[in-house]
Amino acid sequence: MNQSAPLQIVFKNIHKANSHTLPVYLKGGGYKAMAEALAKTPEEVINEVKTSGIRGRGGAGFPAGIKWSFIPKSSTKPKYLVCNADEGEPGTCKDRDILRFDPHLLIEGMVIAAFAVGSERGYIYIRGEFFLESQRVEGAIREAYAKGYLGDNILGTGVRFDLAVHLGAGAYVCGEETALLESLEGKKGQPRVKPPFPANVGLWGGPTVINNVETLASIPAILEHGGGWYAGLGVEKSTGTKIFSVSGHVNRPGNYEVEMGLPLKRLLEEYAGGVRGGWDNLKGVIPGGSSSPVLGKQVCETVTMDYDSIARAGSMLGSGAVVVMDKSVCIVRAIARISRFYRHESCGQCTPCREGTGWLSQIVTRIEAGGGQPGDIELLEELCGNISGRTICALGDAAAMPVAGAIRAFRDEFVYHVEHGRCLVE
Repeated sequence: MNQSAPLQIVFKNIHKANSHTLPVYLKGGGYKAMAEALAKTPEEVINEVKTSGIRGRGGAGFPAGIKWSFIPKSSTKPKYLVCNADEGEPGTCKDRDILRFDPHLLIEGMVIAAFAVGSERGYIYIRGEFFLESQRVEGAIREAYAKGYLGDNILGTGVRFDLAVHLGAGAYVCGEETALLESLEGKKGQPRVKPPFPANVGLWGGPTVINNVETLASIPAILEHGGGWYAGLGVEKSTGTKIFSVSGHVNRPGNYEVEMGLPLKRLLEEYAGGVRGGWDNLKGVIPGGSSSPVLGKQVCETVTMDYDSIARAGSMLGSGAVVVMDKSVCIVRAIARISRFYRHESCGQCTPCREGTGWLSQIVTRIEAGGGQPGDIELLEELCGNISGRTICALGDAAAMPVAGAIRAFRDEFVYHVEHGRCLVE
């Protein structure tokens, strides 16, 4: 991995004045990669993305090129491309910056992706609270249509791609791709049973590719410089750059685009300005959004920001939302707050999630309030085991993993709460 200053692939225009406008984007080389891609065959574009090794930046980490290759070459129904811009994971705020400051980068990436999979229609599903972001994207779409980058016969190539924005209603579960499709179709946003998978039966029954904003925004650079170039960034099985949303007890919170495989300690110390009160004041870090288990300080000393390293440490890279907690934080109180969120956001379709998230929240909240009872910790662990892997989508796992992970890393705090009826942290 290159330890020098990171290349700006996604955030290359973000610091420019009026970066969301077409003239600024074109001045920075915008839409050149699209023109080059449209001169290739769809198979060549897909192979370039496969070679890059880029994995989905929304949380699941599935290789984008392989996902595109699942789309059948011939279909009796239209093919669709959908951008997941819901970004509901607590702690995550990277996609909204792309939407707000560089929407043309996303549009260019979507045109390339649509050409690769044979789609003539695309949608950007944006979280309803992102009002300014949706306005910026819609303005960029109008600019792109006016210049011939969208619509019929793009750049005289005969390629057609139409793009529209759809605003969601702020449901966390609609970040799950099949729940997103249900919402996009005008139905209640609840996950579908799989199979069939969206690649075969997606939006309105047609083959559908669904990718995250950051994933699609990385595609122009891959086509411009080549998949091999991108694969040379980062580390094996975690190539390229990644935007990490660092929040909590650091001196300089924000979004940072760095090469994958960067040590977590370096991300916090060199980029985010250090932990409040110094590194020794660090208590734990949630490395991939609220659904990922918290890591204790000792693990944070050596773990690197890539899929395999975080998994070996017992957590997930997820969306890349890094939440830093210093020693003033009561872990039980933090987990109680997270549990309330997942209880509220459960769509209620699956019994283990509908009932389990409620019980998790009730028990953790009772422990935090001083009403803990002997056996509560073991009951929480049993509940987490009964929820995980037993639901249609991953929301149940997202609710269970933070609780199980916190007990694993900070069991002493839970025990103290139960035995003394108060927080270990004064």
